[in-house]
Amino acid sequence: MARFRYRMQSILDIKLKMETQAKQEFAAAQQRLNEEEEKLAALRERRAEYERRARQQLLGALNRRDMAENKEALLRMDEYIAMQHIQIRKAEEKVEQAREKLAEVMKERKSHETLKDKAFEQFLMDEKKQEGKEVDELTSYTYGQKQKEKAVVEA
Repeated sequence: MARFRYRMQSILDIKLKMETQAKQEFAAAQQRLNEEEEKLAALRERRAEYERRARQQLLGALNRRDMAENKEALLRMDEYIAMQHIQIRKAEEKVEQAREKLAEVMKERKSHETLKDKAFEQFLMDEKKQEGKEVDELTSYTYGQKQKEKAVVEA
């Protein structure tokens, strides 16, 4: 039996490498998004701490300077949180782009694997035909030999 060789195996190998690379890019983009979300959580926690301080200041002796600093810190935290939301949106867009690229590369790889499977099925069918021909030839040859032997014996 002959050995199956897919003539576009090198292309399929390239598609597999591209898929691996796209998976890595997607994972990196997802990691970046997670980091940005962690930064946002930390900023929100800092803002909550400033709010706690503001409530404590209202309960104790009022110090205008401390209250003004705390108010300024709360405003800055709001700015930082707004900027962080923008960073998160950018990271989400990159994750989505990486996801789309990965889906496209996976689709291409799967189509090439389908082509390979079809080529293998065709190879098997061709091998079966060839084997059938060889069996037929062998049977014809054997039958012919028996007929010759019969003719020699009868003569």
